[in-house]
Amino acid sequence: MGKFTFKLPDIGEGIAEAEIVAWHVKVGDRIEEDQPLADMMTDKATVEMESPVSGVVTAVAGEAGDVIAIGSMLVEIETEGAGDAEATPQPAVDAPKAGAEPIAPPPPPPPAPAEAPEPQPAEVPTVTRHAKITASPAVRARAKELGVELSDVKASGGHVRHADLDAFLSYGAGQGYRAPGASVKRADEVVKVIGMRRRIAENMAASKRNIPHFSYVEEFDVTALEAMRADLNANRGNRPKLTMLPFLIVAICKTLPDFPMINARYDDEAGVVTRYGSVHLGMATQTDAGLMVPVIRDAQDKNVWQLSHEISRLAEAARNGSAKSDELSGSTLTITSLGPLGGIATTPVINRPEVAIIGPNKIVERPVFVGDAIEARKLMNLSISCDHRVVDGWDAASYVQALKKIVETPVLLFAD
Repeated sequence: MGKFTFKLPDIGEGIAEAEIVAWHVKVGDRIEEDQPLADMMTDKATVEMESPVSGVVTAVAGEAGDVIAIGSMLVEIETEGAGDAEATPQPAVDAPKAGAEPIAPPPPPPPAPAEAPEPQPAEVPTVTRHAKITASPAVRARAKELGVELSDVKASGGHVRHADLDAFLSYGAGQGYRAPGASVKRADEVVKVIGMRRRIAENMAASKRNIPHFSYVEEFDVTALEAMRADLNANRGNRPKLTMLPFLIVAICKTLPDFPMINARYDDEAGVVTRYGSVHLGMATQTDAGLMVPVIRDAQDKNVWQLSHEISRLAEAARNGSAKSDELSGSTLTITSLGPLGGIATTPVINRPEVAIIGPNKIVERPVFVGDAIEARKLMNLSISCDHRVVDGWDAASYVQALKKIVETPVLLFAD
């Protein structure tokens, strides 16, 4: 018998440490070669580590949520052969499964606690049943509405009053009673913040801590754009159905050349702002693992149909965990949309080190004065949050007004 020490290998992304997201084995498990051991999260992706040998697990590095250094012990395995505690070969590592966060196996049940004396019920007011109950019509009506039997309520001097009814409810003499419409009490729950959820928390905290945000909101009339979208969808053939998002992305890309300070990243340590010529648009996407931001590369070169296809492809890849590392990094500007849940206005948090994020809100139909007439128009608020260190309020407002002009005159979306 020998001992084999599996050390966390250099995953090849220039990282110094990784977080344990989930264990697939525990001490005492017999494992086979190439069997999954654990899922490790880096800054870019989640990687599944596999065992290079067969044997029995004798030690593991920690629990889910712990961070360990590259080259340190991850798992110790007792093997049939002589083993090799000193030199551990680098294992083959599966392709990163970006955003995938498998659920850790359930921990073993805790030992049964020693028998404790059966708790005694708390004292409650003595219930007196009266052969004949006297109460005012108002008290009777209230008791009926609450579903309380007056015979269960202790009366003051033989006559049930509102105070007696209150005491009955307060002291819980009617066990199982629940007022109409009251919610059921839930037990407290402690949830460990690990994996993707912890990464999101750290990124959001760093963004708000380091970036002085300001937000600007403007109302867009999208009546004409929605009519154009309906016409294009009615004649799309086998092409994907168009949502509002591809049109907004085209408008964003057409407007950015005159406002290069918006499509930028700020390295605050070096004191350098890089203004990008290409638009690599991050698309905030909600997944079971948490918020992810897949990137539409060179969005400025794509038409609405191509953008619609990319939006669907990247969103699905993010949700099923098949997105690659380079599809989840390198954005120069981010758009975040909650669709029908968009609300009246949002103040989105910037995806650091970018300097701006755009948030369209839901479309609503309202009466609007058009000249002397009142018409039903489709309106949408659009929010932008910017890094006030490098983007002035005037620039942000001017950019949104230029964007508004294109959106409200949709023929400009297809003009050179």
